[in-house]
This record gives sequence, structure tokens and C-alpha cells, in this order.
Amino acid sequence: MGQLKHHVFFCCNKREGNRDCCENTGGERLRAYAKERIATLGPAASEQIRINRAGCLDRCDTGPVLVVYPDNVWYTYVDESDLDEIIDEHLVHQRVVARLLLP
Repeated sequence: MGQLKHHVFFCCNKREGNRDCCENTGGERLRAYAKERIATLGPAASEQIRINRAGCLDRCDTGPVLVVYPDNVWYTYVDESDLDEIIDEHLVHQRVVARLLLP
């Protein structure tokens, strides 16, 4: 495997006591979707883009979050269509998706 172009970390943290957390808003399910979606782009994409789970990224109050490295770009998302946009625009075409950026 060559050098990664992007390493994407999805917060999949689960907090106790019904506190806000990314897992309560689908973090793990949507991480799995993103991983599968990258695989559909073919071997070159799979070798250049890694999708991983992370523990708490300390942004629980903003909904599910992910961070793209080495770009240090933080996103929030709601569903698969948001992830498709991040994948297509940022990870494939190197264009930041401004509407999904964390403030």
C-alpha cells in the first residue's frame, strides 16, 4: 500500500446516561457506510483513503462529526447523502464542503 492521501476519523463515541454523543446520532452506522462507499470507488481509492473510527473527538454537541487528515478539516453530517458529498467533493476532488464544516 502506498501513502494515504486522506485519513478520515469518525467519532463513534458512546456516552453514558443519554448524554449527547456521536453514536446516538448514527456515528458507527454511517462510518460503515462511508467505508463501503470508498470501496465502491475501486482499489486506487481504497489504497489512498482510510476510514477509521475514533473515540470521542470532543464535539458531541454538534451531532456526528468526522475529521479529515492531513487536511485537518472537521465536518458534521446527518445522513448518507452528506457523506456522499464529502467523499465526492473533498476526498475525490479536493474541494472542501463548506456547508458541512464545523464552526
